[in-house]
Amino acid sequence: MIGTEKSDARVRDLADVEGFAQRCFQGTPGDRIGVELEFLVFDRAEPSRQVTVAQITAALPPLRGGSAVTFEPGGQLELSGPPGPLPRTLSDLATDVDTVRRALNDDGLLLAGMGLDPLRPPLRQLREPRYEAMAELLGVPYGPMMMCLTASIQVNLDFGARPATRWERANRLGPVLNAAFANSPMVGSRPCGWMSGRQAVWLHLDPTRTRPLVWDGDPAAAWAKYLMNARLMMAGEKEARRRTPPSRATFGDWLSDPALGGREATARDLAYHATTVFPPVRPRGWLEIRYLDALHPTMWPVCVAVTSALMLDDRAADTALSSAEPFADRWWQAAHMGLEDARLRKAAEDCFRAAAEALPRLGARPGLVADVEAFTDRHVAAGRSPAADLLRALESGSDLPAWLGEEVPA
Repeated sequence: MIGTEKSDARVRDLADVEGFAQRCFQGTPGDRIGVELEFLVFDRAEPSRQVTVAQITAALPPLRGGSAVTFEPGGQLELSGPPGPLPRTLSDLATDVDTVRRALNDDGLLLAGMGLDPLRPPLRQLREPRYEAMAELLGVPYGPMMMCLTASIQVNLDFGARPATRWERANRLGPVLNAAFANSPMVGSRPCGWMSGRQAVWLHLDPTRTRPLVWDGDPAAAWAKYLMNARLMMAGEKEARRRTPPSRATFGDWLSDPALGGREATARDLAYHATTVFPPVRPRGWLEIRYLDALHPTMWPVCVAVTSALMLDDRAADTALSSAEPFADRWWQAAHMGLEDARLRKAAEDCFRAAAEALPRLGARPGLVADVEAFTDRHVAAGRSPAADLLRALESGSDLPAWLGEEVPA
């Protein structure tokens, strides 16, 4: 697995970093999908109260779908399903999400799918060295907000036989997909001015580690330069992951001056450094698509299905890229306006219609295709990102479960 290399071989210069970057694009030639779902967890009786990781953990039963359970620094719950074909991946993960919803509900807790906590201030629960270093480097206010308040859907895909092709699709369709699934318009119980406030937080962080990659025909070369120019967060896992004091020093600076890291950089350090940078799409021997807001626990399969179809199906991808090309670098506009821009809305509708046509070719069940079509009609064709529904609910004075349209199965 790229990003977990343990070699102590010395990394000397850009050529060594380029070798690592090339391996990041040499994944398996399949079409497997992996999904990581982050959720906020609220106390139903007192939504403004912080729910502890210990309380959530105690409420969770075994998961039959095989999902791994982890937590983000603020206590956000993450479910990571095993990779596989799209239908099986969605079915297994949906089983686990339903199990978690029921169990938390029985304990008076609410599993909430939205990209940014609308009520609570950032409060970090996890204190690992990695998070200590991240907090120091990223600073306030956006560092704590990212670590403690945000939640996303991450779609992981095999690179297939043409890694550069899937890489380009994932990047160039990003703003349109971010706008279509924007679901984080509030913070501190007020509108934040963005449809995807989660994406806005990421855009305001350290640009050396969160901006999109810019490439001209060779994504591996662009990834190598990105890693070289990203600021150091930590020297690496070796020596108890000794932290590097916050500074403007980059990984490239470390190669030029080993004293910055206290020693010469190794392949292990480079692999760890690559896990501390967070562009919207990240290569790790597979594609990590990181720009999608968390959605309602029953709505996330639509997001995964549409995103996967546009990455895996050539016919759908060609249609989508043709429509979305004018917005390929409009990350700020997409996060700010969602689908309120009429041209962006039209591009998103073209993408969704193409995805719905492609899903049967990927083995999707009719019910999933119907859900995609219903989402398209309700949100995309109407120019209303899910964020718009949250804002409307806020204006009506609804409480938190009503904001989410919460219906926990009996």
